Amino acid sequence: MVKITLVKSLIAAKPNTVATAKSLGLHKVGHSVVIENTPELSGKLRILAHLITVEPVENA
Repeated sequence: MVKITLVKSLIAAKPNTVATAKSLGLHKVGHSVVIENTPELSGKLRILAHLITVEPVENA
């Protein structure tokens, strides 16, 4: 599991980048989601690398 936080705005981002952020459930700066780490997620994280922070989360 990873915690993904949007730290920069999507205002000037390309449409593909905005769509990727929305597909992860990220809407506003500071918004975080916890998602299971999969190969598909890794590709999305590469697209958003300059806009997000990623932290590992322990399963509770």
